[in-house]
Amino acid sequence: MEILIKTLQFFLSLSILIIIHEFGHFLFARMFGIRVEKFYLFFNPWFSLFKIKRGDTVYGLGWLPLGGYVKISGMIDESMDTEQMKQPPKPYEFRSKPAWKRLLVMVGGVLFNVMLAALIYIVMMYTTGEEYLPVENLKYGIVAEPLGEEIGLKTGDHIIALNGEEPQDWMSLLRGFARGEVEEVSVRRSDSVIHIQVPEGFFGKIIASRGDAFISIRFPFIVRDFLNNSAAKKAGVKVGDHIKGIGGVETWSFAEFVQHIGDFAGKQSTLTIERDGETLELDISIPEEGIVGAYIKDPMEFFTTERREYSFLASVPAGINRAYTTTRDYFRDLGLLFRPEVSARDSLGGFITIGGIFSPTWDWIHFWTMTAFLSIILAVMNILPIPALDGGHVMFLLYEIIVGKKPPEKFMEYAQIIGMLLLFSLILLVNLNDVLRLFR
Repeated sequence: MEILIKTLQFFLSLSILIIIHEFGHFLFARMFGIRVEKFYLFFNPWFSLFKIKRGDTVYGLGWLPLGGYVKISGMIDESMDTEQMKQPPKPYEFRSKPAWKRLLVMVGGVLFNVMLAALIYIVMMYTTGEEYLPVENLKYGIVAEPLGEEIGLKTGDHIIALNGEEPQDWMSLLRGFARGEVEEVSVRRSDSVIHIQVPEGFFGKIIASRGDAFISIRFPFIVRDFLNNSAAKKAGVKVGDHIKGIGGVETWSFAEFVQHIGDFAGKQSTLTIERDGETLELDISIPEEGIVGAYIKDPMEFFTTERREYSFLASVPAGINRAYTTTRDYFRDLGLLFRPEVSARDSLGGFITIGGIFSPTWDWIHFWTMTAFLSIILAVMNILPIPALDGGHVMFLLYEIIVGKKPPEKFMEYAQIIGMLLLFSLILLVNLNDVLRLFR
């Protein structure tokens, strides 16, 4: 059921983003008197699921969910309609218009995606504000996963500074590490403050692990409910119990328990629990799967989050600024792919990766947050100067404006073909990466 909900959210978000993007091209084209022959959600090789003609435009739904398109008269695009280009230019065609108008048509999709993200952020700032978890409110400290331990962090440490500055919230702390910006970590351990130097090249290890083996929030393993045939329930564990150890190994937090339970899979062992202030030892038979069948209490119930509230007037600049900083940061993140310690191939993900960022339950706040973020990603990726993308067309139009003449049409055709081959190769690569990760 969770996979179905994530899939539905992904396709709804993707459909909204494609329609908005293509509407940006459509609107500018119609504004300048350019004929739009087709407006499609998803691609339609060989056949369409649905289509209807209104005026000069066929509106349709394709079956291949790799994107969408508008077919603009007199333009070399993914349709590769070269026959049309052999005819004399007509007044309503793209190629008949001044370069500045054609430029606005090509950036219209990207512009509308950024505007959509800004609008979503404005509405969210006004209606829900910004909720965040201050680092100082992580009262139990962090869990040091293997990579965290490698640089000297320990479970229970409280991070108090990165590069000498106090981190404001948990997500900004993680972003600092994920972007390779942290050179020194200061932690409070018992009554001491310890300064840990982050070794050169460590950033690449974080990227390779996709952040899964570094640090996480430490919180107690309080039982909320049980799975059917739960080994923990059979052993006598009750709702509200705090599981603090397994097989004589102290595992105060949930993450520590997960780290050690695999050592006892398929064995008879003991659970150490705390119930109403009393410590108990319970005999348990751990299944081969290495799980005890207990649901944890919602981790956020242990921490106090804070919220920035915005009036309607304040939400407008705040939302625009959020769209700007998200766009800027994503360009910066793309630049990380060219660092020598980063494997670009292993860092990229396809539809499974994107679908995985949605909530397993239908959460509208999370849905719109992810949709705004993906809208920025779509804008950034489309403006890259790659033939077959909007950025490729923009690049050739800027050349025309500067030089004063268009590139040869044969060159444009070949560039479009090469760009499409590169684009589909990249789509194949990133989705193959997703499949390989599932097998791993």
